[in-house]
Amino acid sequence: MAPAQHRRSRPERVRADLAARLSERRGEIEQAVLTRVHAVSDSGEVDDPSYAEGLRAAIVAAVDYGLAAVELGEERSPPPPPILLAQARLAARNDIGLDTVLRRYFAGHALLGDFLIEEAKRGDFRARDLQCLLRTQATLFDRLVAAVGEEHRREDRCRPSSIEAGRAERVRRLLAGELLDTSGLSYEFECFHLGVAAVGPRASETVHELATSLDRRLLAIDHGEGTTCAWLGGRYGVDDDELRAHLSAIPSDGGFLAFGQPARNLVGWRLTYHQARAALSVAMRSGDKVVHYADVVLLAAILQDNLLAASLRQLFLQPLERGRDNGEAARNTLRAYFAAGGNVTAAAAALKVNRNTLTRRLRGIEAMIDRPLDSCTAEIEIALQLAELHRPPPDRVVWHPAPSSIKG
Repeated sequence: MAPAQHRRSRPERVRADLAARLSERRGEIEQAVLTRVHAVSDSGEVDDPSYAEGLRAAIVAAVDYGLAAVELGEERSPPPPPILLAQARLAARNDIGLDTVLRRYFAGHALLGDFLIEEAKRGDFRARDLQCLLRTQATLFDRLVAAVGEEHRREDRCRPSSIEAGRAERVRRLLAGELLDTSGLSYEFECFHLGVAAVGPRASETVHELATSLDRRLLAIDHGEGTTCAWLGGRYGVDDDELRAHLSAIPSDGGFLAFGQPARNLVGWRLTYHQARAALSVAMRSGDKVVHYADVVLLAAILQDNLLAASLRQLFLQPLERGRDNGEAARNTLRAYFAAGGNVTAAAAALKVNRNTLTRRLRGIEAMIDRPLDSCTAEIEIALQLAELHRPPPDRVVWHPAPSSIKG
């Protein structure tokens, strides 16, 4: 019997070949789409901490969907990924207009089309093959934007009551630095604050339980989709050991909790909030259920700087991938070396190789990155940590919808 690939029709072979070519460039495609999406409209000022993380995950899912459409064709392609619909709801909830959402989709679709045409020109593709593929992509894209647009409009029709929306707007303006009357929020701003960001089915309940157990005044913002931002206020800062002890008593719900650093007064109220948001990004990518900003300062900062993250990978990880194992042995060598504090003997023992073997590996790595290790130790360590952060699957970003409210 002939191999499966020979039983395929020509359109099927064309699609599979082109999908394979594009998959080899998926990292490049994702980065290009991410850059273009941020250029369409800045999402950095959105208060919902899960919005930016959800946007990254949505881009990954959208690229996956586009590549699947190339390979499977119109009839076999799956429906739009749920995470894209959930992100449309988050956009509506965060006052990101439908025009901005759709402009981002059109920009991403155009970029994927450019990559598709570029790869088609490099391969043995007929003009008719490419025309058929582009027609299929256009049809599926129409379905996608229709579904996203409907989800955005549906969420927009279900916005919270004017009282809740007014309080939410007041908090947003305070975070933006405006000087407002805060008496209506039932929260003391001239005290110590601890910022909290939570994602999970019981995010709101967990934050309330934590405030009660620590005997703290609570200002909580429920963004819906299982995402809550909060401040725990009191006359003195929360002791770290006390916080960790109370956290151990709260049952895990499969979600994530992130904390800023205790800070005082209105300036500190803003700072600890932004720290918690940044720490949540690390938690959702690493899979760690509880993350404290002080433990992930550099990682959190780099995750918010696409240029720096991409540059660290380009400078210190991509050169290692030229080996037959895609750099796995080199990365393991570096991790052991750094874990041993730069002690070659201890690192060799951990890797179960002799000292001379490890030394040769290290010299080989220096040749690949074209610089001595002791000149860039910190950069390589943080690049390796970034590589270990997993992309969040949809169920780490999207939870069952919850009514939007703010509680003081």
